Amino acid sequence: MAEFFLPPNSKIRNDGRVYKAPADAKNVRIFKIYRFDPDANENPRMDTYEVDMDHCGPMVLDALIKIKNEIDTTLTFRRSCREGICGSCAMNIDGKNALACICACADVKRDIKIYPLPHMPVIKDLVPDLTQFLCPVRLGQTLAADPHPAAAGWRTAAIERGPGESRPAFRMHSLRLLFHELPELLVE
Repeated sequence: MAEFFLPPNSKIRNDGRVYKAPADAKNVRIFKIYRFDPDANENPRMDTYEVDMDHCGPMVLDALIKIKNEIDTTLTFRRSCREGICGSCAMNIDGKNALACICACADVKRDIKIYPLPHMPVIKDLVPDLTQFLCPVRLGQTLAADPHPAAAGWRTAAIERGPGESRPAFRMHSLRLLFHELPELLVE
């Protein structure tokens, strides 16, 4: 039987910080967020944040922004368009790869657990290293020419729409982030 070992610094510690909501908060949701700082030379941890949803937007990205601005300024994550197009806020939410800007907090019935995308090295907190993922784009290849099997439908749509309307290519970028490195069997 094969045995697999994780690197010593990949095991999540159980001593994460807890940030309580104000005492007068009525509609509180609990967010458990993966935290990793490579400069601290420590294993990752799960921090717990209690967020007053009466003073927060409905999406997971809204809650992350509230946590970053009002509770813990050291939290690190990517965001850009807030419309589900660019894919920069892709992360693992409640065990599924999703875009935080279009994932509603109400869709998660229990504590909201947020991790960085799996199968990618983590730079810090919820920010994965996208160097290998973005390398073909930097070399001048277009997303419409992506060899990934999930790209077939988007490739056709991008060709049919022509070069002036590149929105399917942006959506393909989001799709690639969500399905990155999954076996072809799961994508088809």
